[in-house]
Amino acid sequence: MKPFDFLILGSGIAGLSFALKVAPRGRVAIITKKNRAESNTNYAQGGIAAVTSKEDSFELHVRDTLEAGAGLCQEPVVRTIVEEGPARIAELIELGMKFSGREVPEGSGEIELDLGREGGHSRRRILHAKDVTGREIESALLAAIAAQPNIEIFENYFAIDLITTQKLGQAGPSRCVGVYALDKKSGRVETFAAPVTLLATGGCGKVYLYTTNPDIATGDGVAMAYRAGATVSNMEFIQFHPTCLYHPKAKSFLITEAMRGEGAVLKSLAGGEFMDKFHPLQSLAPRDVVARAIDSEMKRTGADYVLLDATHRPARFLIEHFPNIYETCLRYGIDLTKEPIPVVPAAHYQCGGVRTNVDGETDIAGLYAVGEVACTGLHGANRLASNSLLEAIVCAHRAAQKVGAPAPFAAAIPAWQSGKANNADEMVVVSHNWDEIRRLMWDYVGIVRTNKRLQRAQKRIANLQEEIQEYYWDFIVTSDLLELRNIATVAGLIVACALERPESRGLNYNLDFPNPDPAWGQRDTLLRKG
Repeated sequence: MKPFDFLILGSGIAGLSFALKVAPRGRVAIITKKNRAESNTNYAQGGIAAVTSKEDSFELHVRDTLEAGAGLCQEPVVRTIVEEGPARIAELIELGMKFSGREVPEGSGEIELDLGREGGHSRRRILHAKDVTGREIESALLAAIAAQPNIEIFENYFAIDLITTQKLGQAGPSRCVGVYALDKKSGRVETFAAPVTLLATGGCGKVYLYTTNPDIATGDGVAMAYRAGATVSNMEFIQFHPTCLYHPKAKSFLITEAMRGEGAVLKSLAGGEFMDKFHPLQSLAPRDVVARAIDSEMKRTGADYVLLDATHRPARFLIEHFPNIYETCLRYGIDLTKEPIPVVPAAHYQCGGVRTNVDGETDIAGLYAVGEVACTGLHGANRLASNSLLEAIVCAHRAAQKVGAPAPFAAAIPAWQSGKANNADEMVVVSHNWDEIRRLMWDYVGIVRTNKRLQRAQKRIANLQEEIQEYYWDFIVTSDLLELRNIATVAGLIVACALERPESRGLNYNLDFPNPDPAWGQRDTLLRKG
């Protein structure tokens, strides 16, 4: 058994920020299923939304967030996160994070933050490091982590299940006391014990066939928390990013919304703009509106994609502001300074997750959740662009304050038992089921839904879950099998939440209930394992 004071699952901005804050109070273990830099944070292009300009205000940021959230945001949570954001940004800068700046006025030598604008924002408030913001934040945090002797990182470890006192047969309210994790290199399952466990595992984009997310985003934290008895909320709200690069050789490459913030416009293959038919803000409308508009345009014309055109902007400006996108597109034969980029919507961000308060507390003692894995009430039915990194740093800070000094616990945790499980000899079963889940989720539980499609998906997912569970108990665990088990669990939660909400609101658009229902204006969908 590996005992620690704090146990963190995930190495993105939420997990690393929390680790730095609690390290002076005890020994910290960070478990990450690939290398320490592989996280959704690392792939975040746009930036962090925060009020740092005299032309902006907390009230405007709150208003924009509430409007994007389609009536489902919890306003006190929104205000807390928005108002505490600037202080957390200042801490990142102290750690060495360098946000892009610009000379004002040109030639004066005076530098101020170069603030971007994205869909749904009424002001420029996106702090960024060109178009690789997440990567730069990750680098700054990992450099700070490396200087902390109290923090130990376990790379290539896959968390299997949370260990709770309830599962151990102890009386009283359930408490999380650690996790079983697979050492992918040795194939052994290790026991990690701690009085405080933080889920910072990110999202579940790989539940869908097309996603902007990296391969690690298989909903592990939500699935583990649900199996452990925690409440899961609002999983029907899956945000589809409107603009993912459409190319047979490109894998899940996101074209940041900041390009539309800098003037890029959406066009049909015939070359005409179409967003004016859907929203007054046109190409700068909130993401749910833009994704549905593109979906509608593709279905109307039979096209496989639409075009994002920035060719009217100066070539030098585009190359300087979006160097990563420019170079990546160029590798696929697309010069964005001279021709439009082919784009399609793709699964991007879960607005629901493990239900928490703004301090990251779940309804299981000792278990916290921060970042995309958590549902704090900030995003409501649709996330405002670039509020995610903001939520992660603010809630990680608050969670670290909340846990205080860890209290020791006396829990005898048994070692992992594989029983009579054998080595899997039919991995084709895993790959087939994985592919089937992702395809049916894309076809039946995508941007536009119907009850009939949802019911079909629910029935097939239930059958798949049964097959996967049998396979899980018969064979020794592997990372592929564990990910399959988790995406099946999360797929079932998304469908169940979507069926529970008889209205269209934000990211949940159901043709059988095409309008919002005022009775559901402040109602969350809640699921807890019986």
